[in-house]
Amino acid sequence: MSVSSPEQKPGILSRAAAFIRESLSSEHRDYTVGSLRRAILLLAIPMVLEMSMESVFALVDLYFVGRLGKEAVAAVSLTESVLTLVYTVAIGLSMAATAMVARRIGEKRPEAAAHAAAQSLVLSAAFILALSVTGALLASSILHVMGGSPLTVAMGTPYTRIQFGGSMVIVLLFLINGIFRGAGNAAMAMWSLWIANGCNIILCPILIHFYGIAGAAIATTVGRGVGVLFQLYYLFRGTAMLPKVSPYFKPDWTVIWDLLRVTASGFGQFFINSASWIVMTRLIAQFQDVAIAGYQVSIRILLFFLLPAWGMANAASTLVGQSLGAKLPDRAVRAVRTAALYNGVFMAGVTLIFFVASGPIVAFLNSDPNVQDMAIHALRIITLGYVFYGVGMVLTNAFNGAGDTLTPLIINLFCFWAFQIPLAWLLANYFRFGPQGVFTAILLTESSLTVVSFVVFRRGKWKKVRI
Repeated sequence: MSVSSPEQKPGILSRAAAFIRESLSSEHRDYTVGSLRRAILLLAIPMVLEMSMESVFALVDLYFVGRLGKEAVAAVSLTESVLTLVYTVAIGLSMAATAMVARRIGEKRPEAAAHAAAQSLVLSAAFILALSVTGALLASSILHVMGGSPLTVAMGTPYTRIQFGGSMVIVLLFLINGIFRGAGNAAMAMWSLWIANGCNIILCPILIHFYGIAGAAIATTVGRGVGVLFQLYYLFRGTAMLPKVSPYFKPDWTVIWDLLRVTASGFGQFFINSASWIVMTRLIAQFQDVAIAGYQVSIRILLFFLLPAWGMANAASTLVGQSLGAKLPDRAVRAVRTAALYNGVFMAGVTLIFFVASGPIVAFLNSDPNVQDMAIHALRIITLGYVFYGVGMVLTNAFNGAGDTLTPLIINLFCFWAFQIPLAWLLANYFRFGPQGVFTAILLTESSLTVVSFVVFRRGKWKKVRI
């Protein structure tokens, strides 16, 4: 007589693989009920992978452009520092769309969520036109004002013109991904960026070979354009989480005004941040192209690890918006605490990696010993505050997910313009620390911002915001 053995439970690896597959699917889920840790991880996995692809975008360009010399790297650095203004508009629109769509989803009103999504696209049209035309016409002036050498300006102008001329795909890629994240469909946002980056990886070396530094800009713009087409297909077809948006494009000025209000504060918030980074780049530029190139290499590497952490922060933003829509403020608080803990642990591990392996990481991206030395100094100073950065970005996104974009704006204004810029100038020039003074100012500012955000978050006024 045979005795049947009890059914064996799946192993840890099998369960983990099944969980990851579930997170990467577009299955409809209600994130306002059930396990909060499970909800955070289901949202965070595709969001972390999405942000990883955004950071790979930057590193791919830097890897291939670095073979063209330090002037080419400097041109990319100066362009990217000003292009952050485009990202600022894109992030501001995305932030408003995420907050409003998440709130409507939490209220169990999917048609209203689709309506808000369509109105955010209507609002973006004016911004796209202004950014594209202005940036393309002023390309060479931008590089000159930012302190580029004559050779850097001459080499980089086509790159800058193409990047700004393609502002439409940058804005739409960020905005539509914000819509999908607000609806809880993080997987769709992830796949669009993977597709865009896949095209960029294939095209970048080919087009650089034929067109030089301009080829990198063409590859990035085309890659992002393909990603946007993928997004639009599903946005107009509709998904299980978000109905199709095509019936809702007639301007609704009440919704547009609400979106513009949140966008304005979000734009101001990231404009302050972006303008500060532009000043940091300008301060570095006075120490010549080697300093700019080293700084650019370090920033791209820093972003490679910071952007995945933004994925966890974006998960907190979605959960805050949906929880407040469902009138569950305590769940929103617990979501922020859990996400901040996970992010802090991740960033502590990244800090250790940089102290052990910053040299090989930098050498992989640039072969110039002087550029390498500058980049390593930047990494080892700035990453001392990585744990603070990880917690701080969760707190910032919690405010934004609630639609309270004004609070981070005020905090950023104080920390970046009243503190970081004067401190960086004093350390770099008055105390003659050079570029290391700028790096130290970044470390102290980002850490201080987290402390201030934590104090304000505990007061809880963000729970009462209505959008």
